Amino acid sequence: MGPAPVTPADAADAARLVSFGLQPKLMPARDAEYAELLRRYRDDPAFARLADAVATGLGLIVLEVSTRAGMAVTAAEDSVFAVRMGDYARRASADSADRFLHGLAHLAVAALAFPRPEDLADDGYIGRITVNGVDAFVRQACRRLEERAEQAGENTDPTTDAPGLESAWRVYARRSATGATKDARRLAGSTTGIIAKAVTFLVDSGFLQRTGDDAGGAYRTTARYQLQVRDMAGSAAMAELLDLGVVPVADGSASLLPGEDTDDLDLVSDAGLPFHSG
Repeated sequence: MGPAPVTPADAADAARLVSFGLQPKLMPARDAEYAELLRRYRDDPAFARLADAVATGLGLIVLEVSTRAGMAVTAAEDSVFAVRMGDYARRASADSADRFLHGLAHLAVAALAFPRPEDLADDGYIGRITVNGVDAFVRQACRRLEERAEQAGENTDPTTDAPGLESAWRVYARRSATGATKDARRLAGSTTGIIAKAVTFLVDSGFLQRTGDDAGGAYRTTARYQLQVRDMAGSAAMAELLDLGVVPVADGSASLLPGEDTDDLDLVSDAGLPFHSG
């Protein structure tokens, strides 16, 4: 006797599971229907294949299906659900240079949240970051990159639309950390303002959870964010930033290791920033 035919109800359930996966703040432990569909996915291979097919048809990549992360999905570049860096930056600012700053902020948050490969591989690891800690880390990275450029005799500024960290660090280093309004609020275009915008986006996406107001805002990572960072960990820009030498500190800040006189830390000229370009 062959396998039971797929019914419209099965397809609806599979699509329902994918729809739960597209609600990043929804936890299976808090929704009985979500938990039941996850159990069915685990126990029924035919249903799992159907749900995977629905996700694929929507341009989604299934990162993990578990009670820990739910149905964690990320969007392929051509998916209608893809978050494009250009769109994200335009929502935050009309300044084209800010596209690099927002990309760099997201890159630094990911690097600080999971600074070592073993942290990224450990399902039980929880990363912690603060807004001020991310800003301090990026400014240290800027100084490292500036020193390296000076040693290499690269004193000219690249064009603002050049890819990679070597253009972003100059823009970042020149931007005020906080700026100031008349009532002492930080400016949205300051570097801490940009980082705050980035972490707010990550909270709204179910990747971070706010834990306090210390150091400009303190946050912890979620299982879904760990899966997302694993997916982007092979990017040239992520590897380049990590190669600078991140030293994690328990308070959500980090520092850079002393410079090394090695040739394998050369800048990657075409290193891409996070999110799909466009």
